[in-house]
Amino acid sequence: MGNYILALDQGTSSSRAIIFDHEGNACSVAQKEFTQYFPKPGWVEHDPKEIWSSEAAVIAEAMAAIGVEGKDLAAIGITNQRETTIVWDAETGEPVHNAIVWQDRRTSEFCDSLKEKGLTDSIREKTGLIIDAYFSGTKIKWILDNVEGARQKAMEGKLRFGTVDTWLIWNLTHGAVHVTDVSNASRTMLYNIKTLSWDKELLELLDIPESMMPQVKSSSEVYGTSVGLMTAGVPIAGIAGDQQAALFGQMCTEPGSVKNTYGTGCFLLMNSGTKPIMSKNNLLTTIAWKIGDTVNYALEGSIFVAGSVVQWLRDGLGIITSSSEIEALAATVEDNGGVYFVPALTGMGAPYWDQYATGTIHGITRGTTKAHIARAALEGIAFQTMDIVRAMEKDAGVSLSELKVDGGASRNNLMMQFQADILGAKVVRPKVTETTAKGACYLAGLAVGFWDSIEQIKEQWQADKVFAPEAEADKVQVLCDGWADTIKRTLSGK
Repeated sequence: MGNYILALDQGTSSSRAIIFDHEGNACSVAQKEFTQYFPKPGWVEHDPKEIWSSEAAVIAEAMAAIGVEGKDLAAIGITNQRETTIVWDAETGEPVHNAIVWQDRRTSEFCDSLKEKGLTDSIREKTGLIIDAYFSGTKIKWILDNVEGARQKAMEGKLRFGTVDTWLIWNLTHGAVHVTDVSNASRTMLYNIKTLSWDKELLELLDIPESMMPQVKSSSEVYGTSVGLMTAGVPIAGIAGDQQAALFGQMCTEPGSVKNTYGTGCFLLMNSGTKPIMSKNNLLTTIAWKIGDTVNYALEGSIFVAGSVVQWLRDGLGIITSSSEIEALAATVEDNGGVYFVPALTGMGAPYWDQYATGTIHGITRGTTKAHIARAALEGIAFQTMDIVRAMEKDAGVSLSELKVDGGASRNNLMMQFQADILGAKVVRPKVTETTAKGACYLAGLAVGFWDSIEQIKEQWQADKVFAPEAEADKVQVLCDGWADTIKRTLSGK
């Protein structure tokens, strides 16, 4: 067996390859950004071929950097941006359309029509999800309805659908393997999380042939072996959607444990054990992972815009020249100066689920500076997180004592301290914040015996910094009241 695991972390804005050793150290990291397409307001697309070529490039770069060959790899694990939808020709492997990204809102009106038909409760009961353009199902329907010849080809069994994990494995195996895992399947709005199967009634409702759908496997098993590239003959042995992978990478394996990933969006997951908790507070019920015959479920709250609001401050507003500047700029003012920023740039996710909400900056005066707006943007991410934590506490009947954090923005000490203050709970950042890739690595390693057990892996997890609440309760209450007022002004009322 090789001495390393290769983790492919295919995100919304970049493709990455990270090589881990047996101690869980990241020995080599390669990253490549790829193009974001915005053809119309509310539309977000990627080129599937660029996703694949960028991932192939970083695999080669990461391996070459430390002189690793295919024989040195014990397995490949994959984690991916979820819900992003790719449809391709089964014979040629050519995509029939650009990938429709999870942030895309083009199917909002169709989602409204499903709600008007009274399908909200039945879809939630089967899938654990609310009806929203976020999920893959309506994106597949849009492609079949709008790409010339696509529906006919689909009916003839000539098209394949996949989330990004499926697309990568199809390419890694030269079309020999068409699979996904339960965590990604549970994000399509087409998968029954109780029967663990594609739901025929939902496929029929959206007019999607079952022949398009990948075979659903566990999150930790050998799906096939890589062909070509530098990884020929290496078993592909772990798959999890990025947020479930981060939950596993943070070793949130006990019911009630919670993590938040601060990436392009923000995603809070609570491990709810082996039985699904159906949310009464507008959260999602999803599958965390399946290992062996055991399925773990999670409660999830999704924030569509988190780190991407910093990109907007850089690219759209021009108040910073690089994302890393925002913490220093925000720290030049003592507080937000009465400014609140709800970054609903692509609608609002949990717990509000308003597809039509747009961003709001409230409280601007002549004394407002770009530093106040920068601080309000960071605080807006933390406030949204707080709203989801409160909803989770109601659903699970427990009070949060600790939030594990990861993702790029978790390195922002100013925001993490503010997060601890408004939650009134400890915020714990691990030494290795590459928890998404690490989760995929661990799942793959378990499948091939690289690690013997989850208990063995747990010994590798270490905290880097713990942020304890410091702010006075009355000050926190004033801040939270201001946020609640701004939320009311932001919701569209539709």
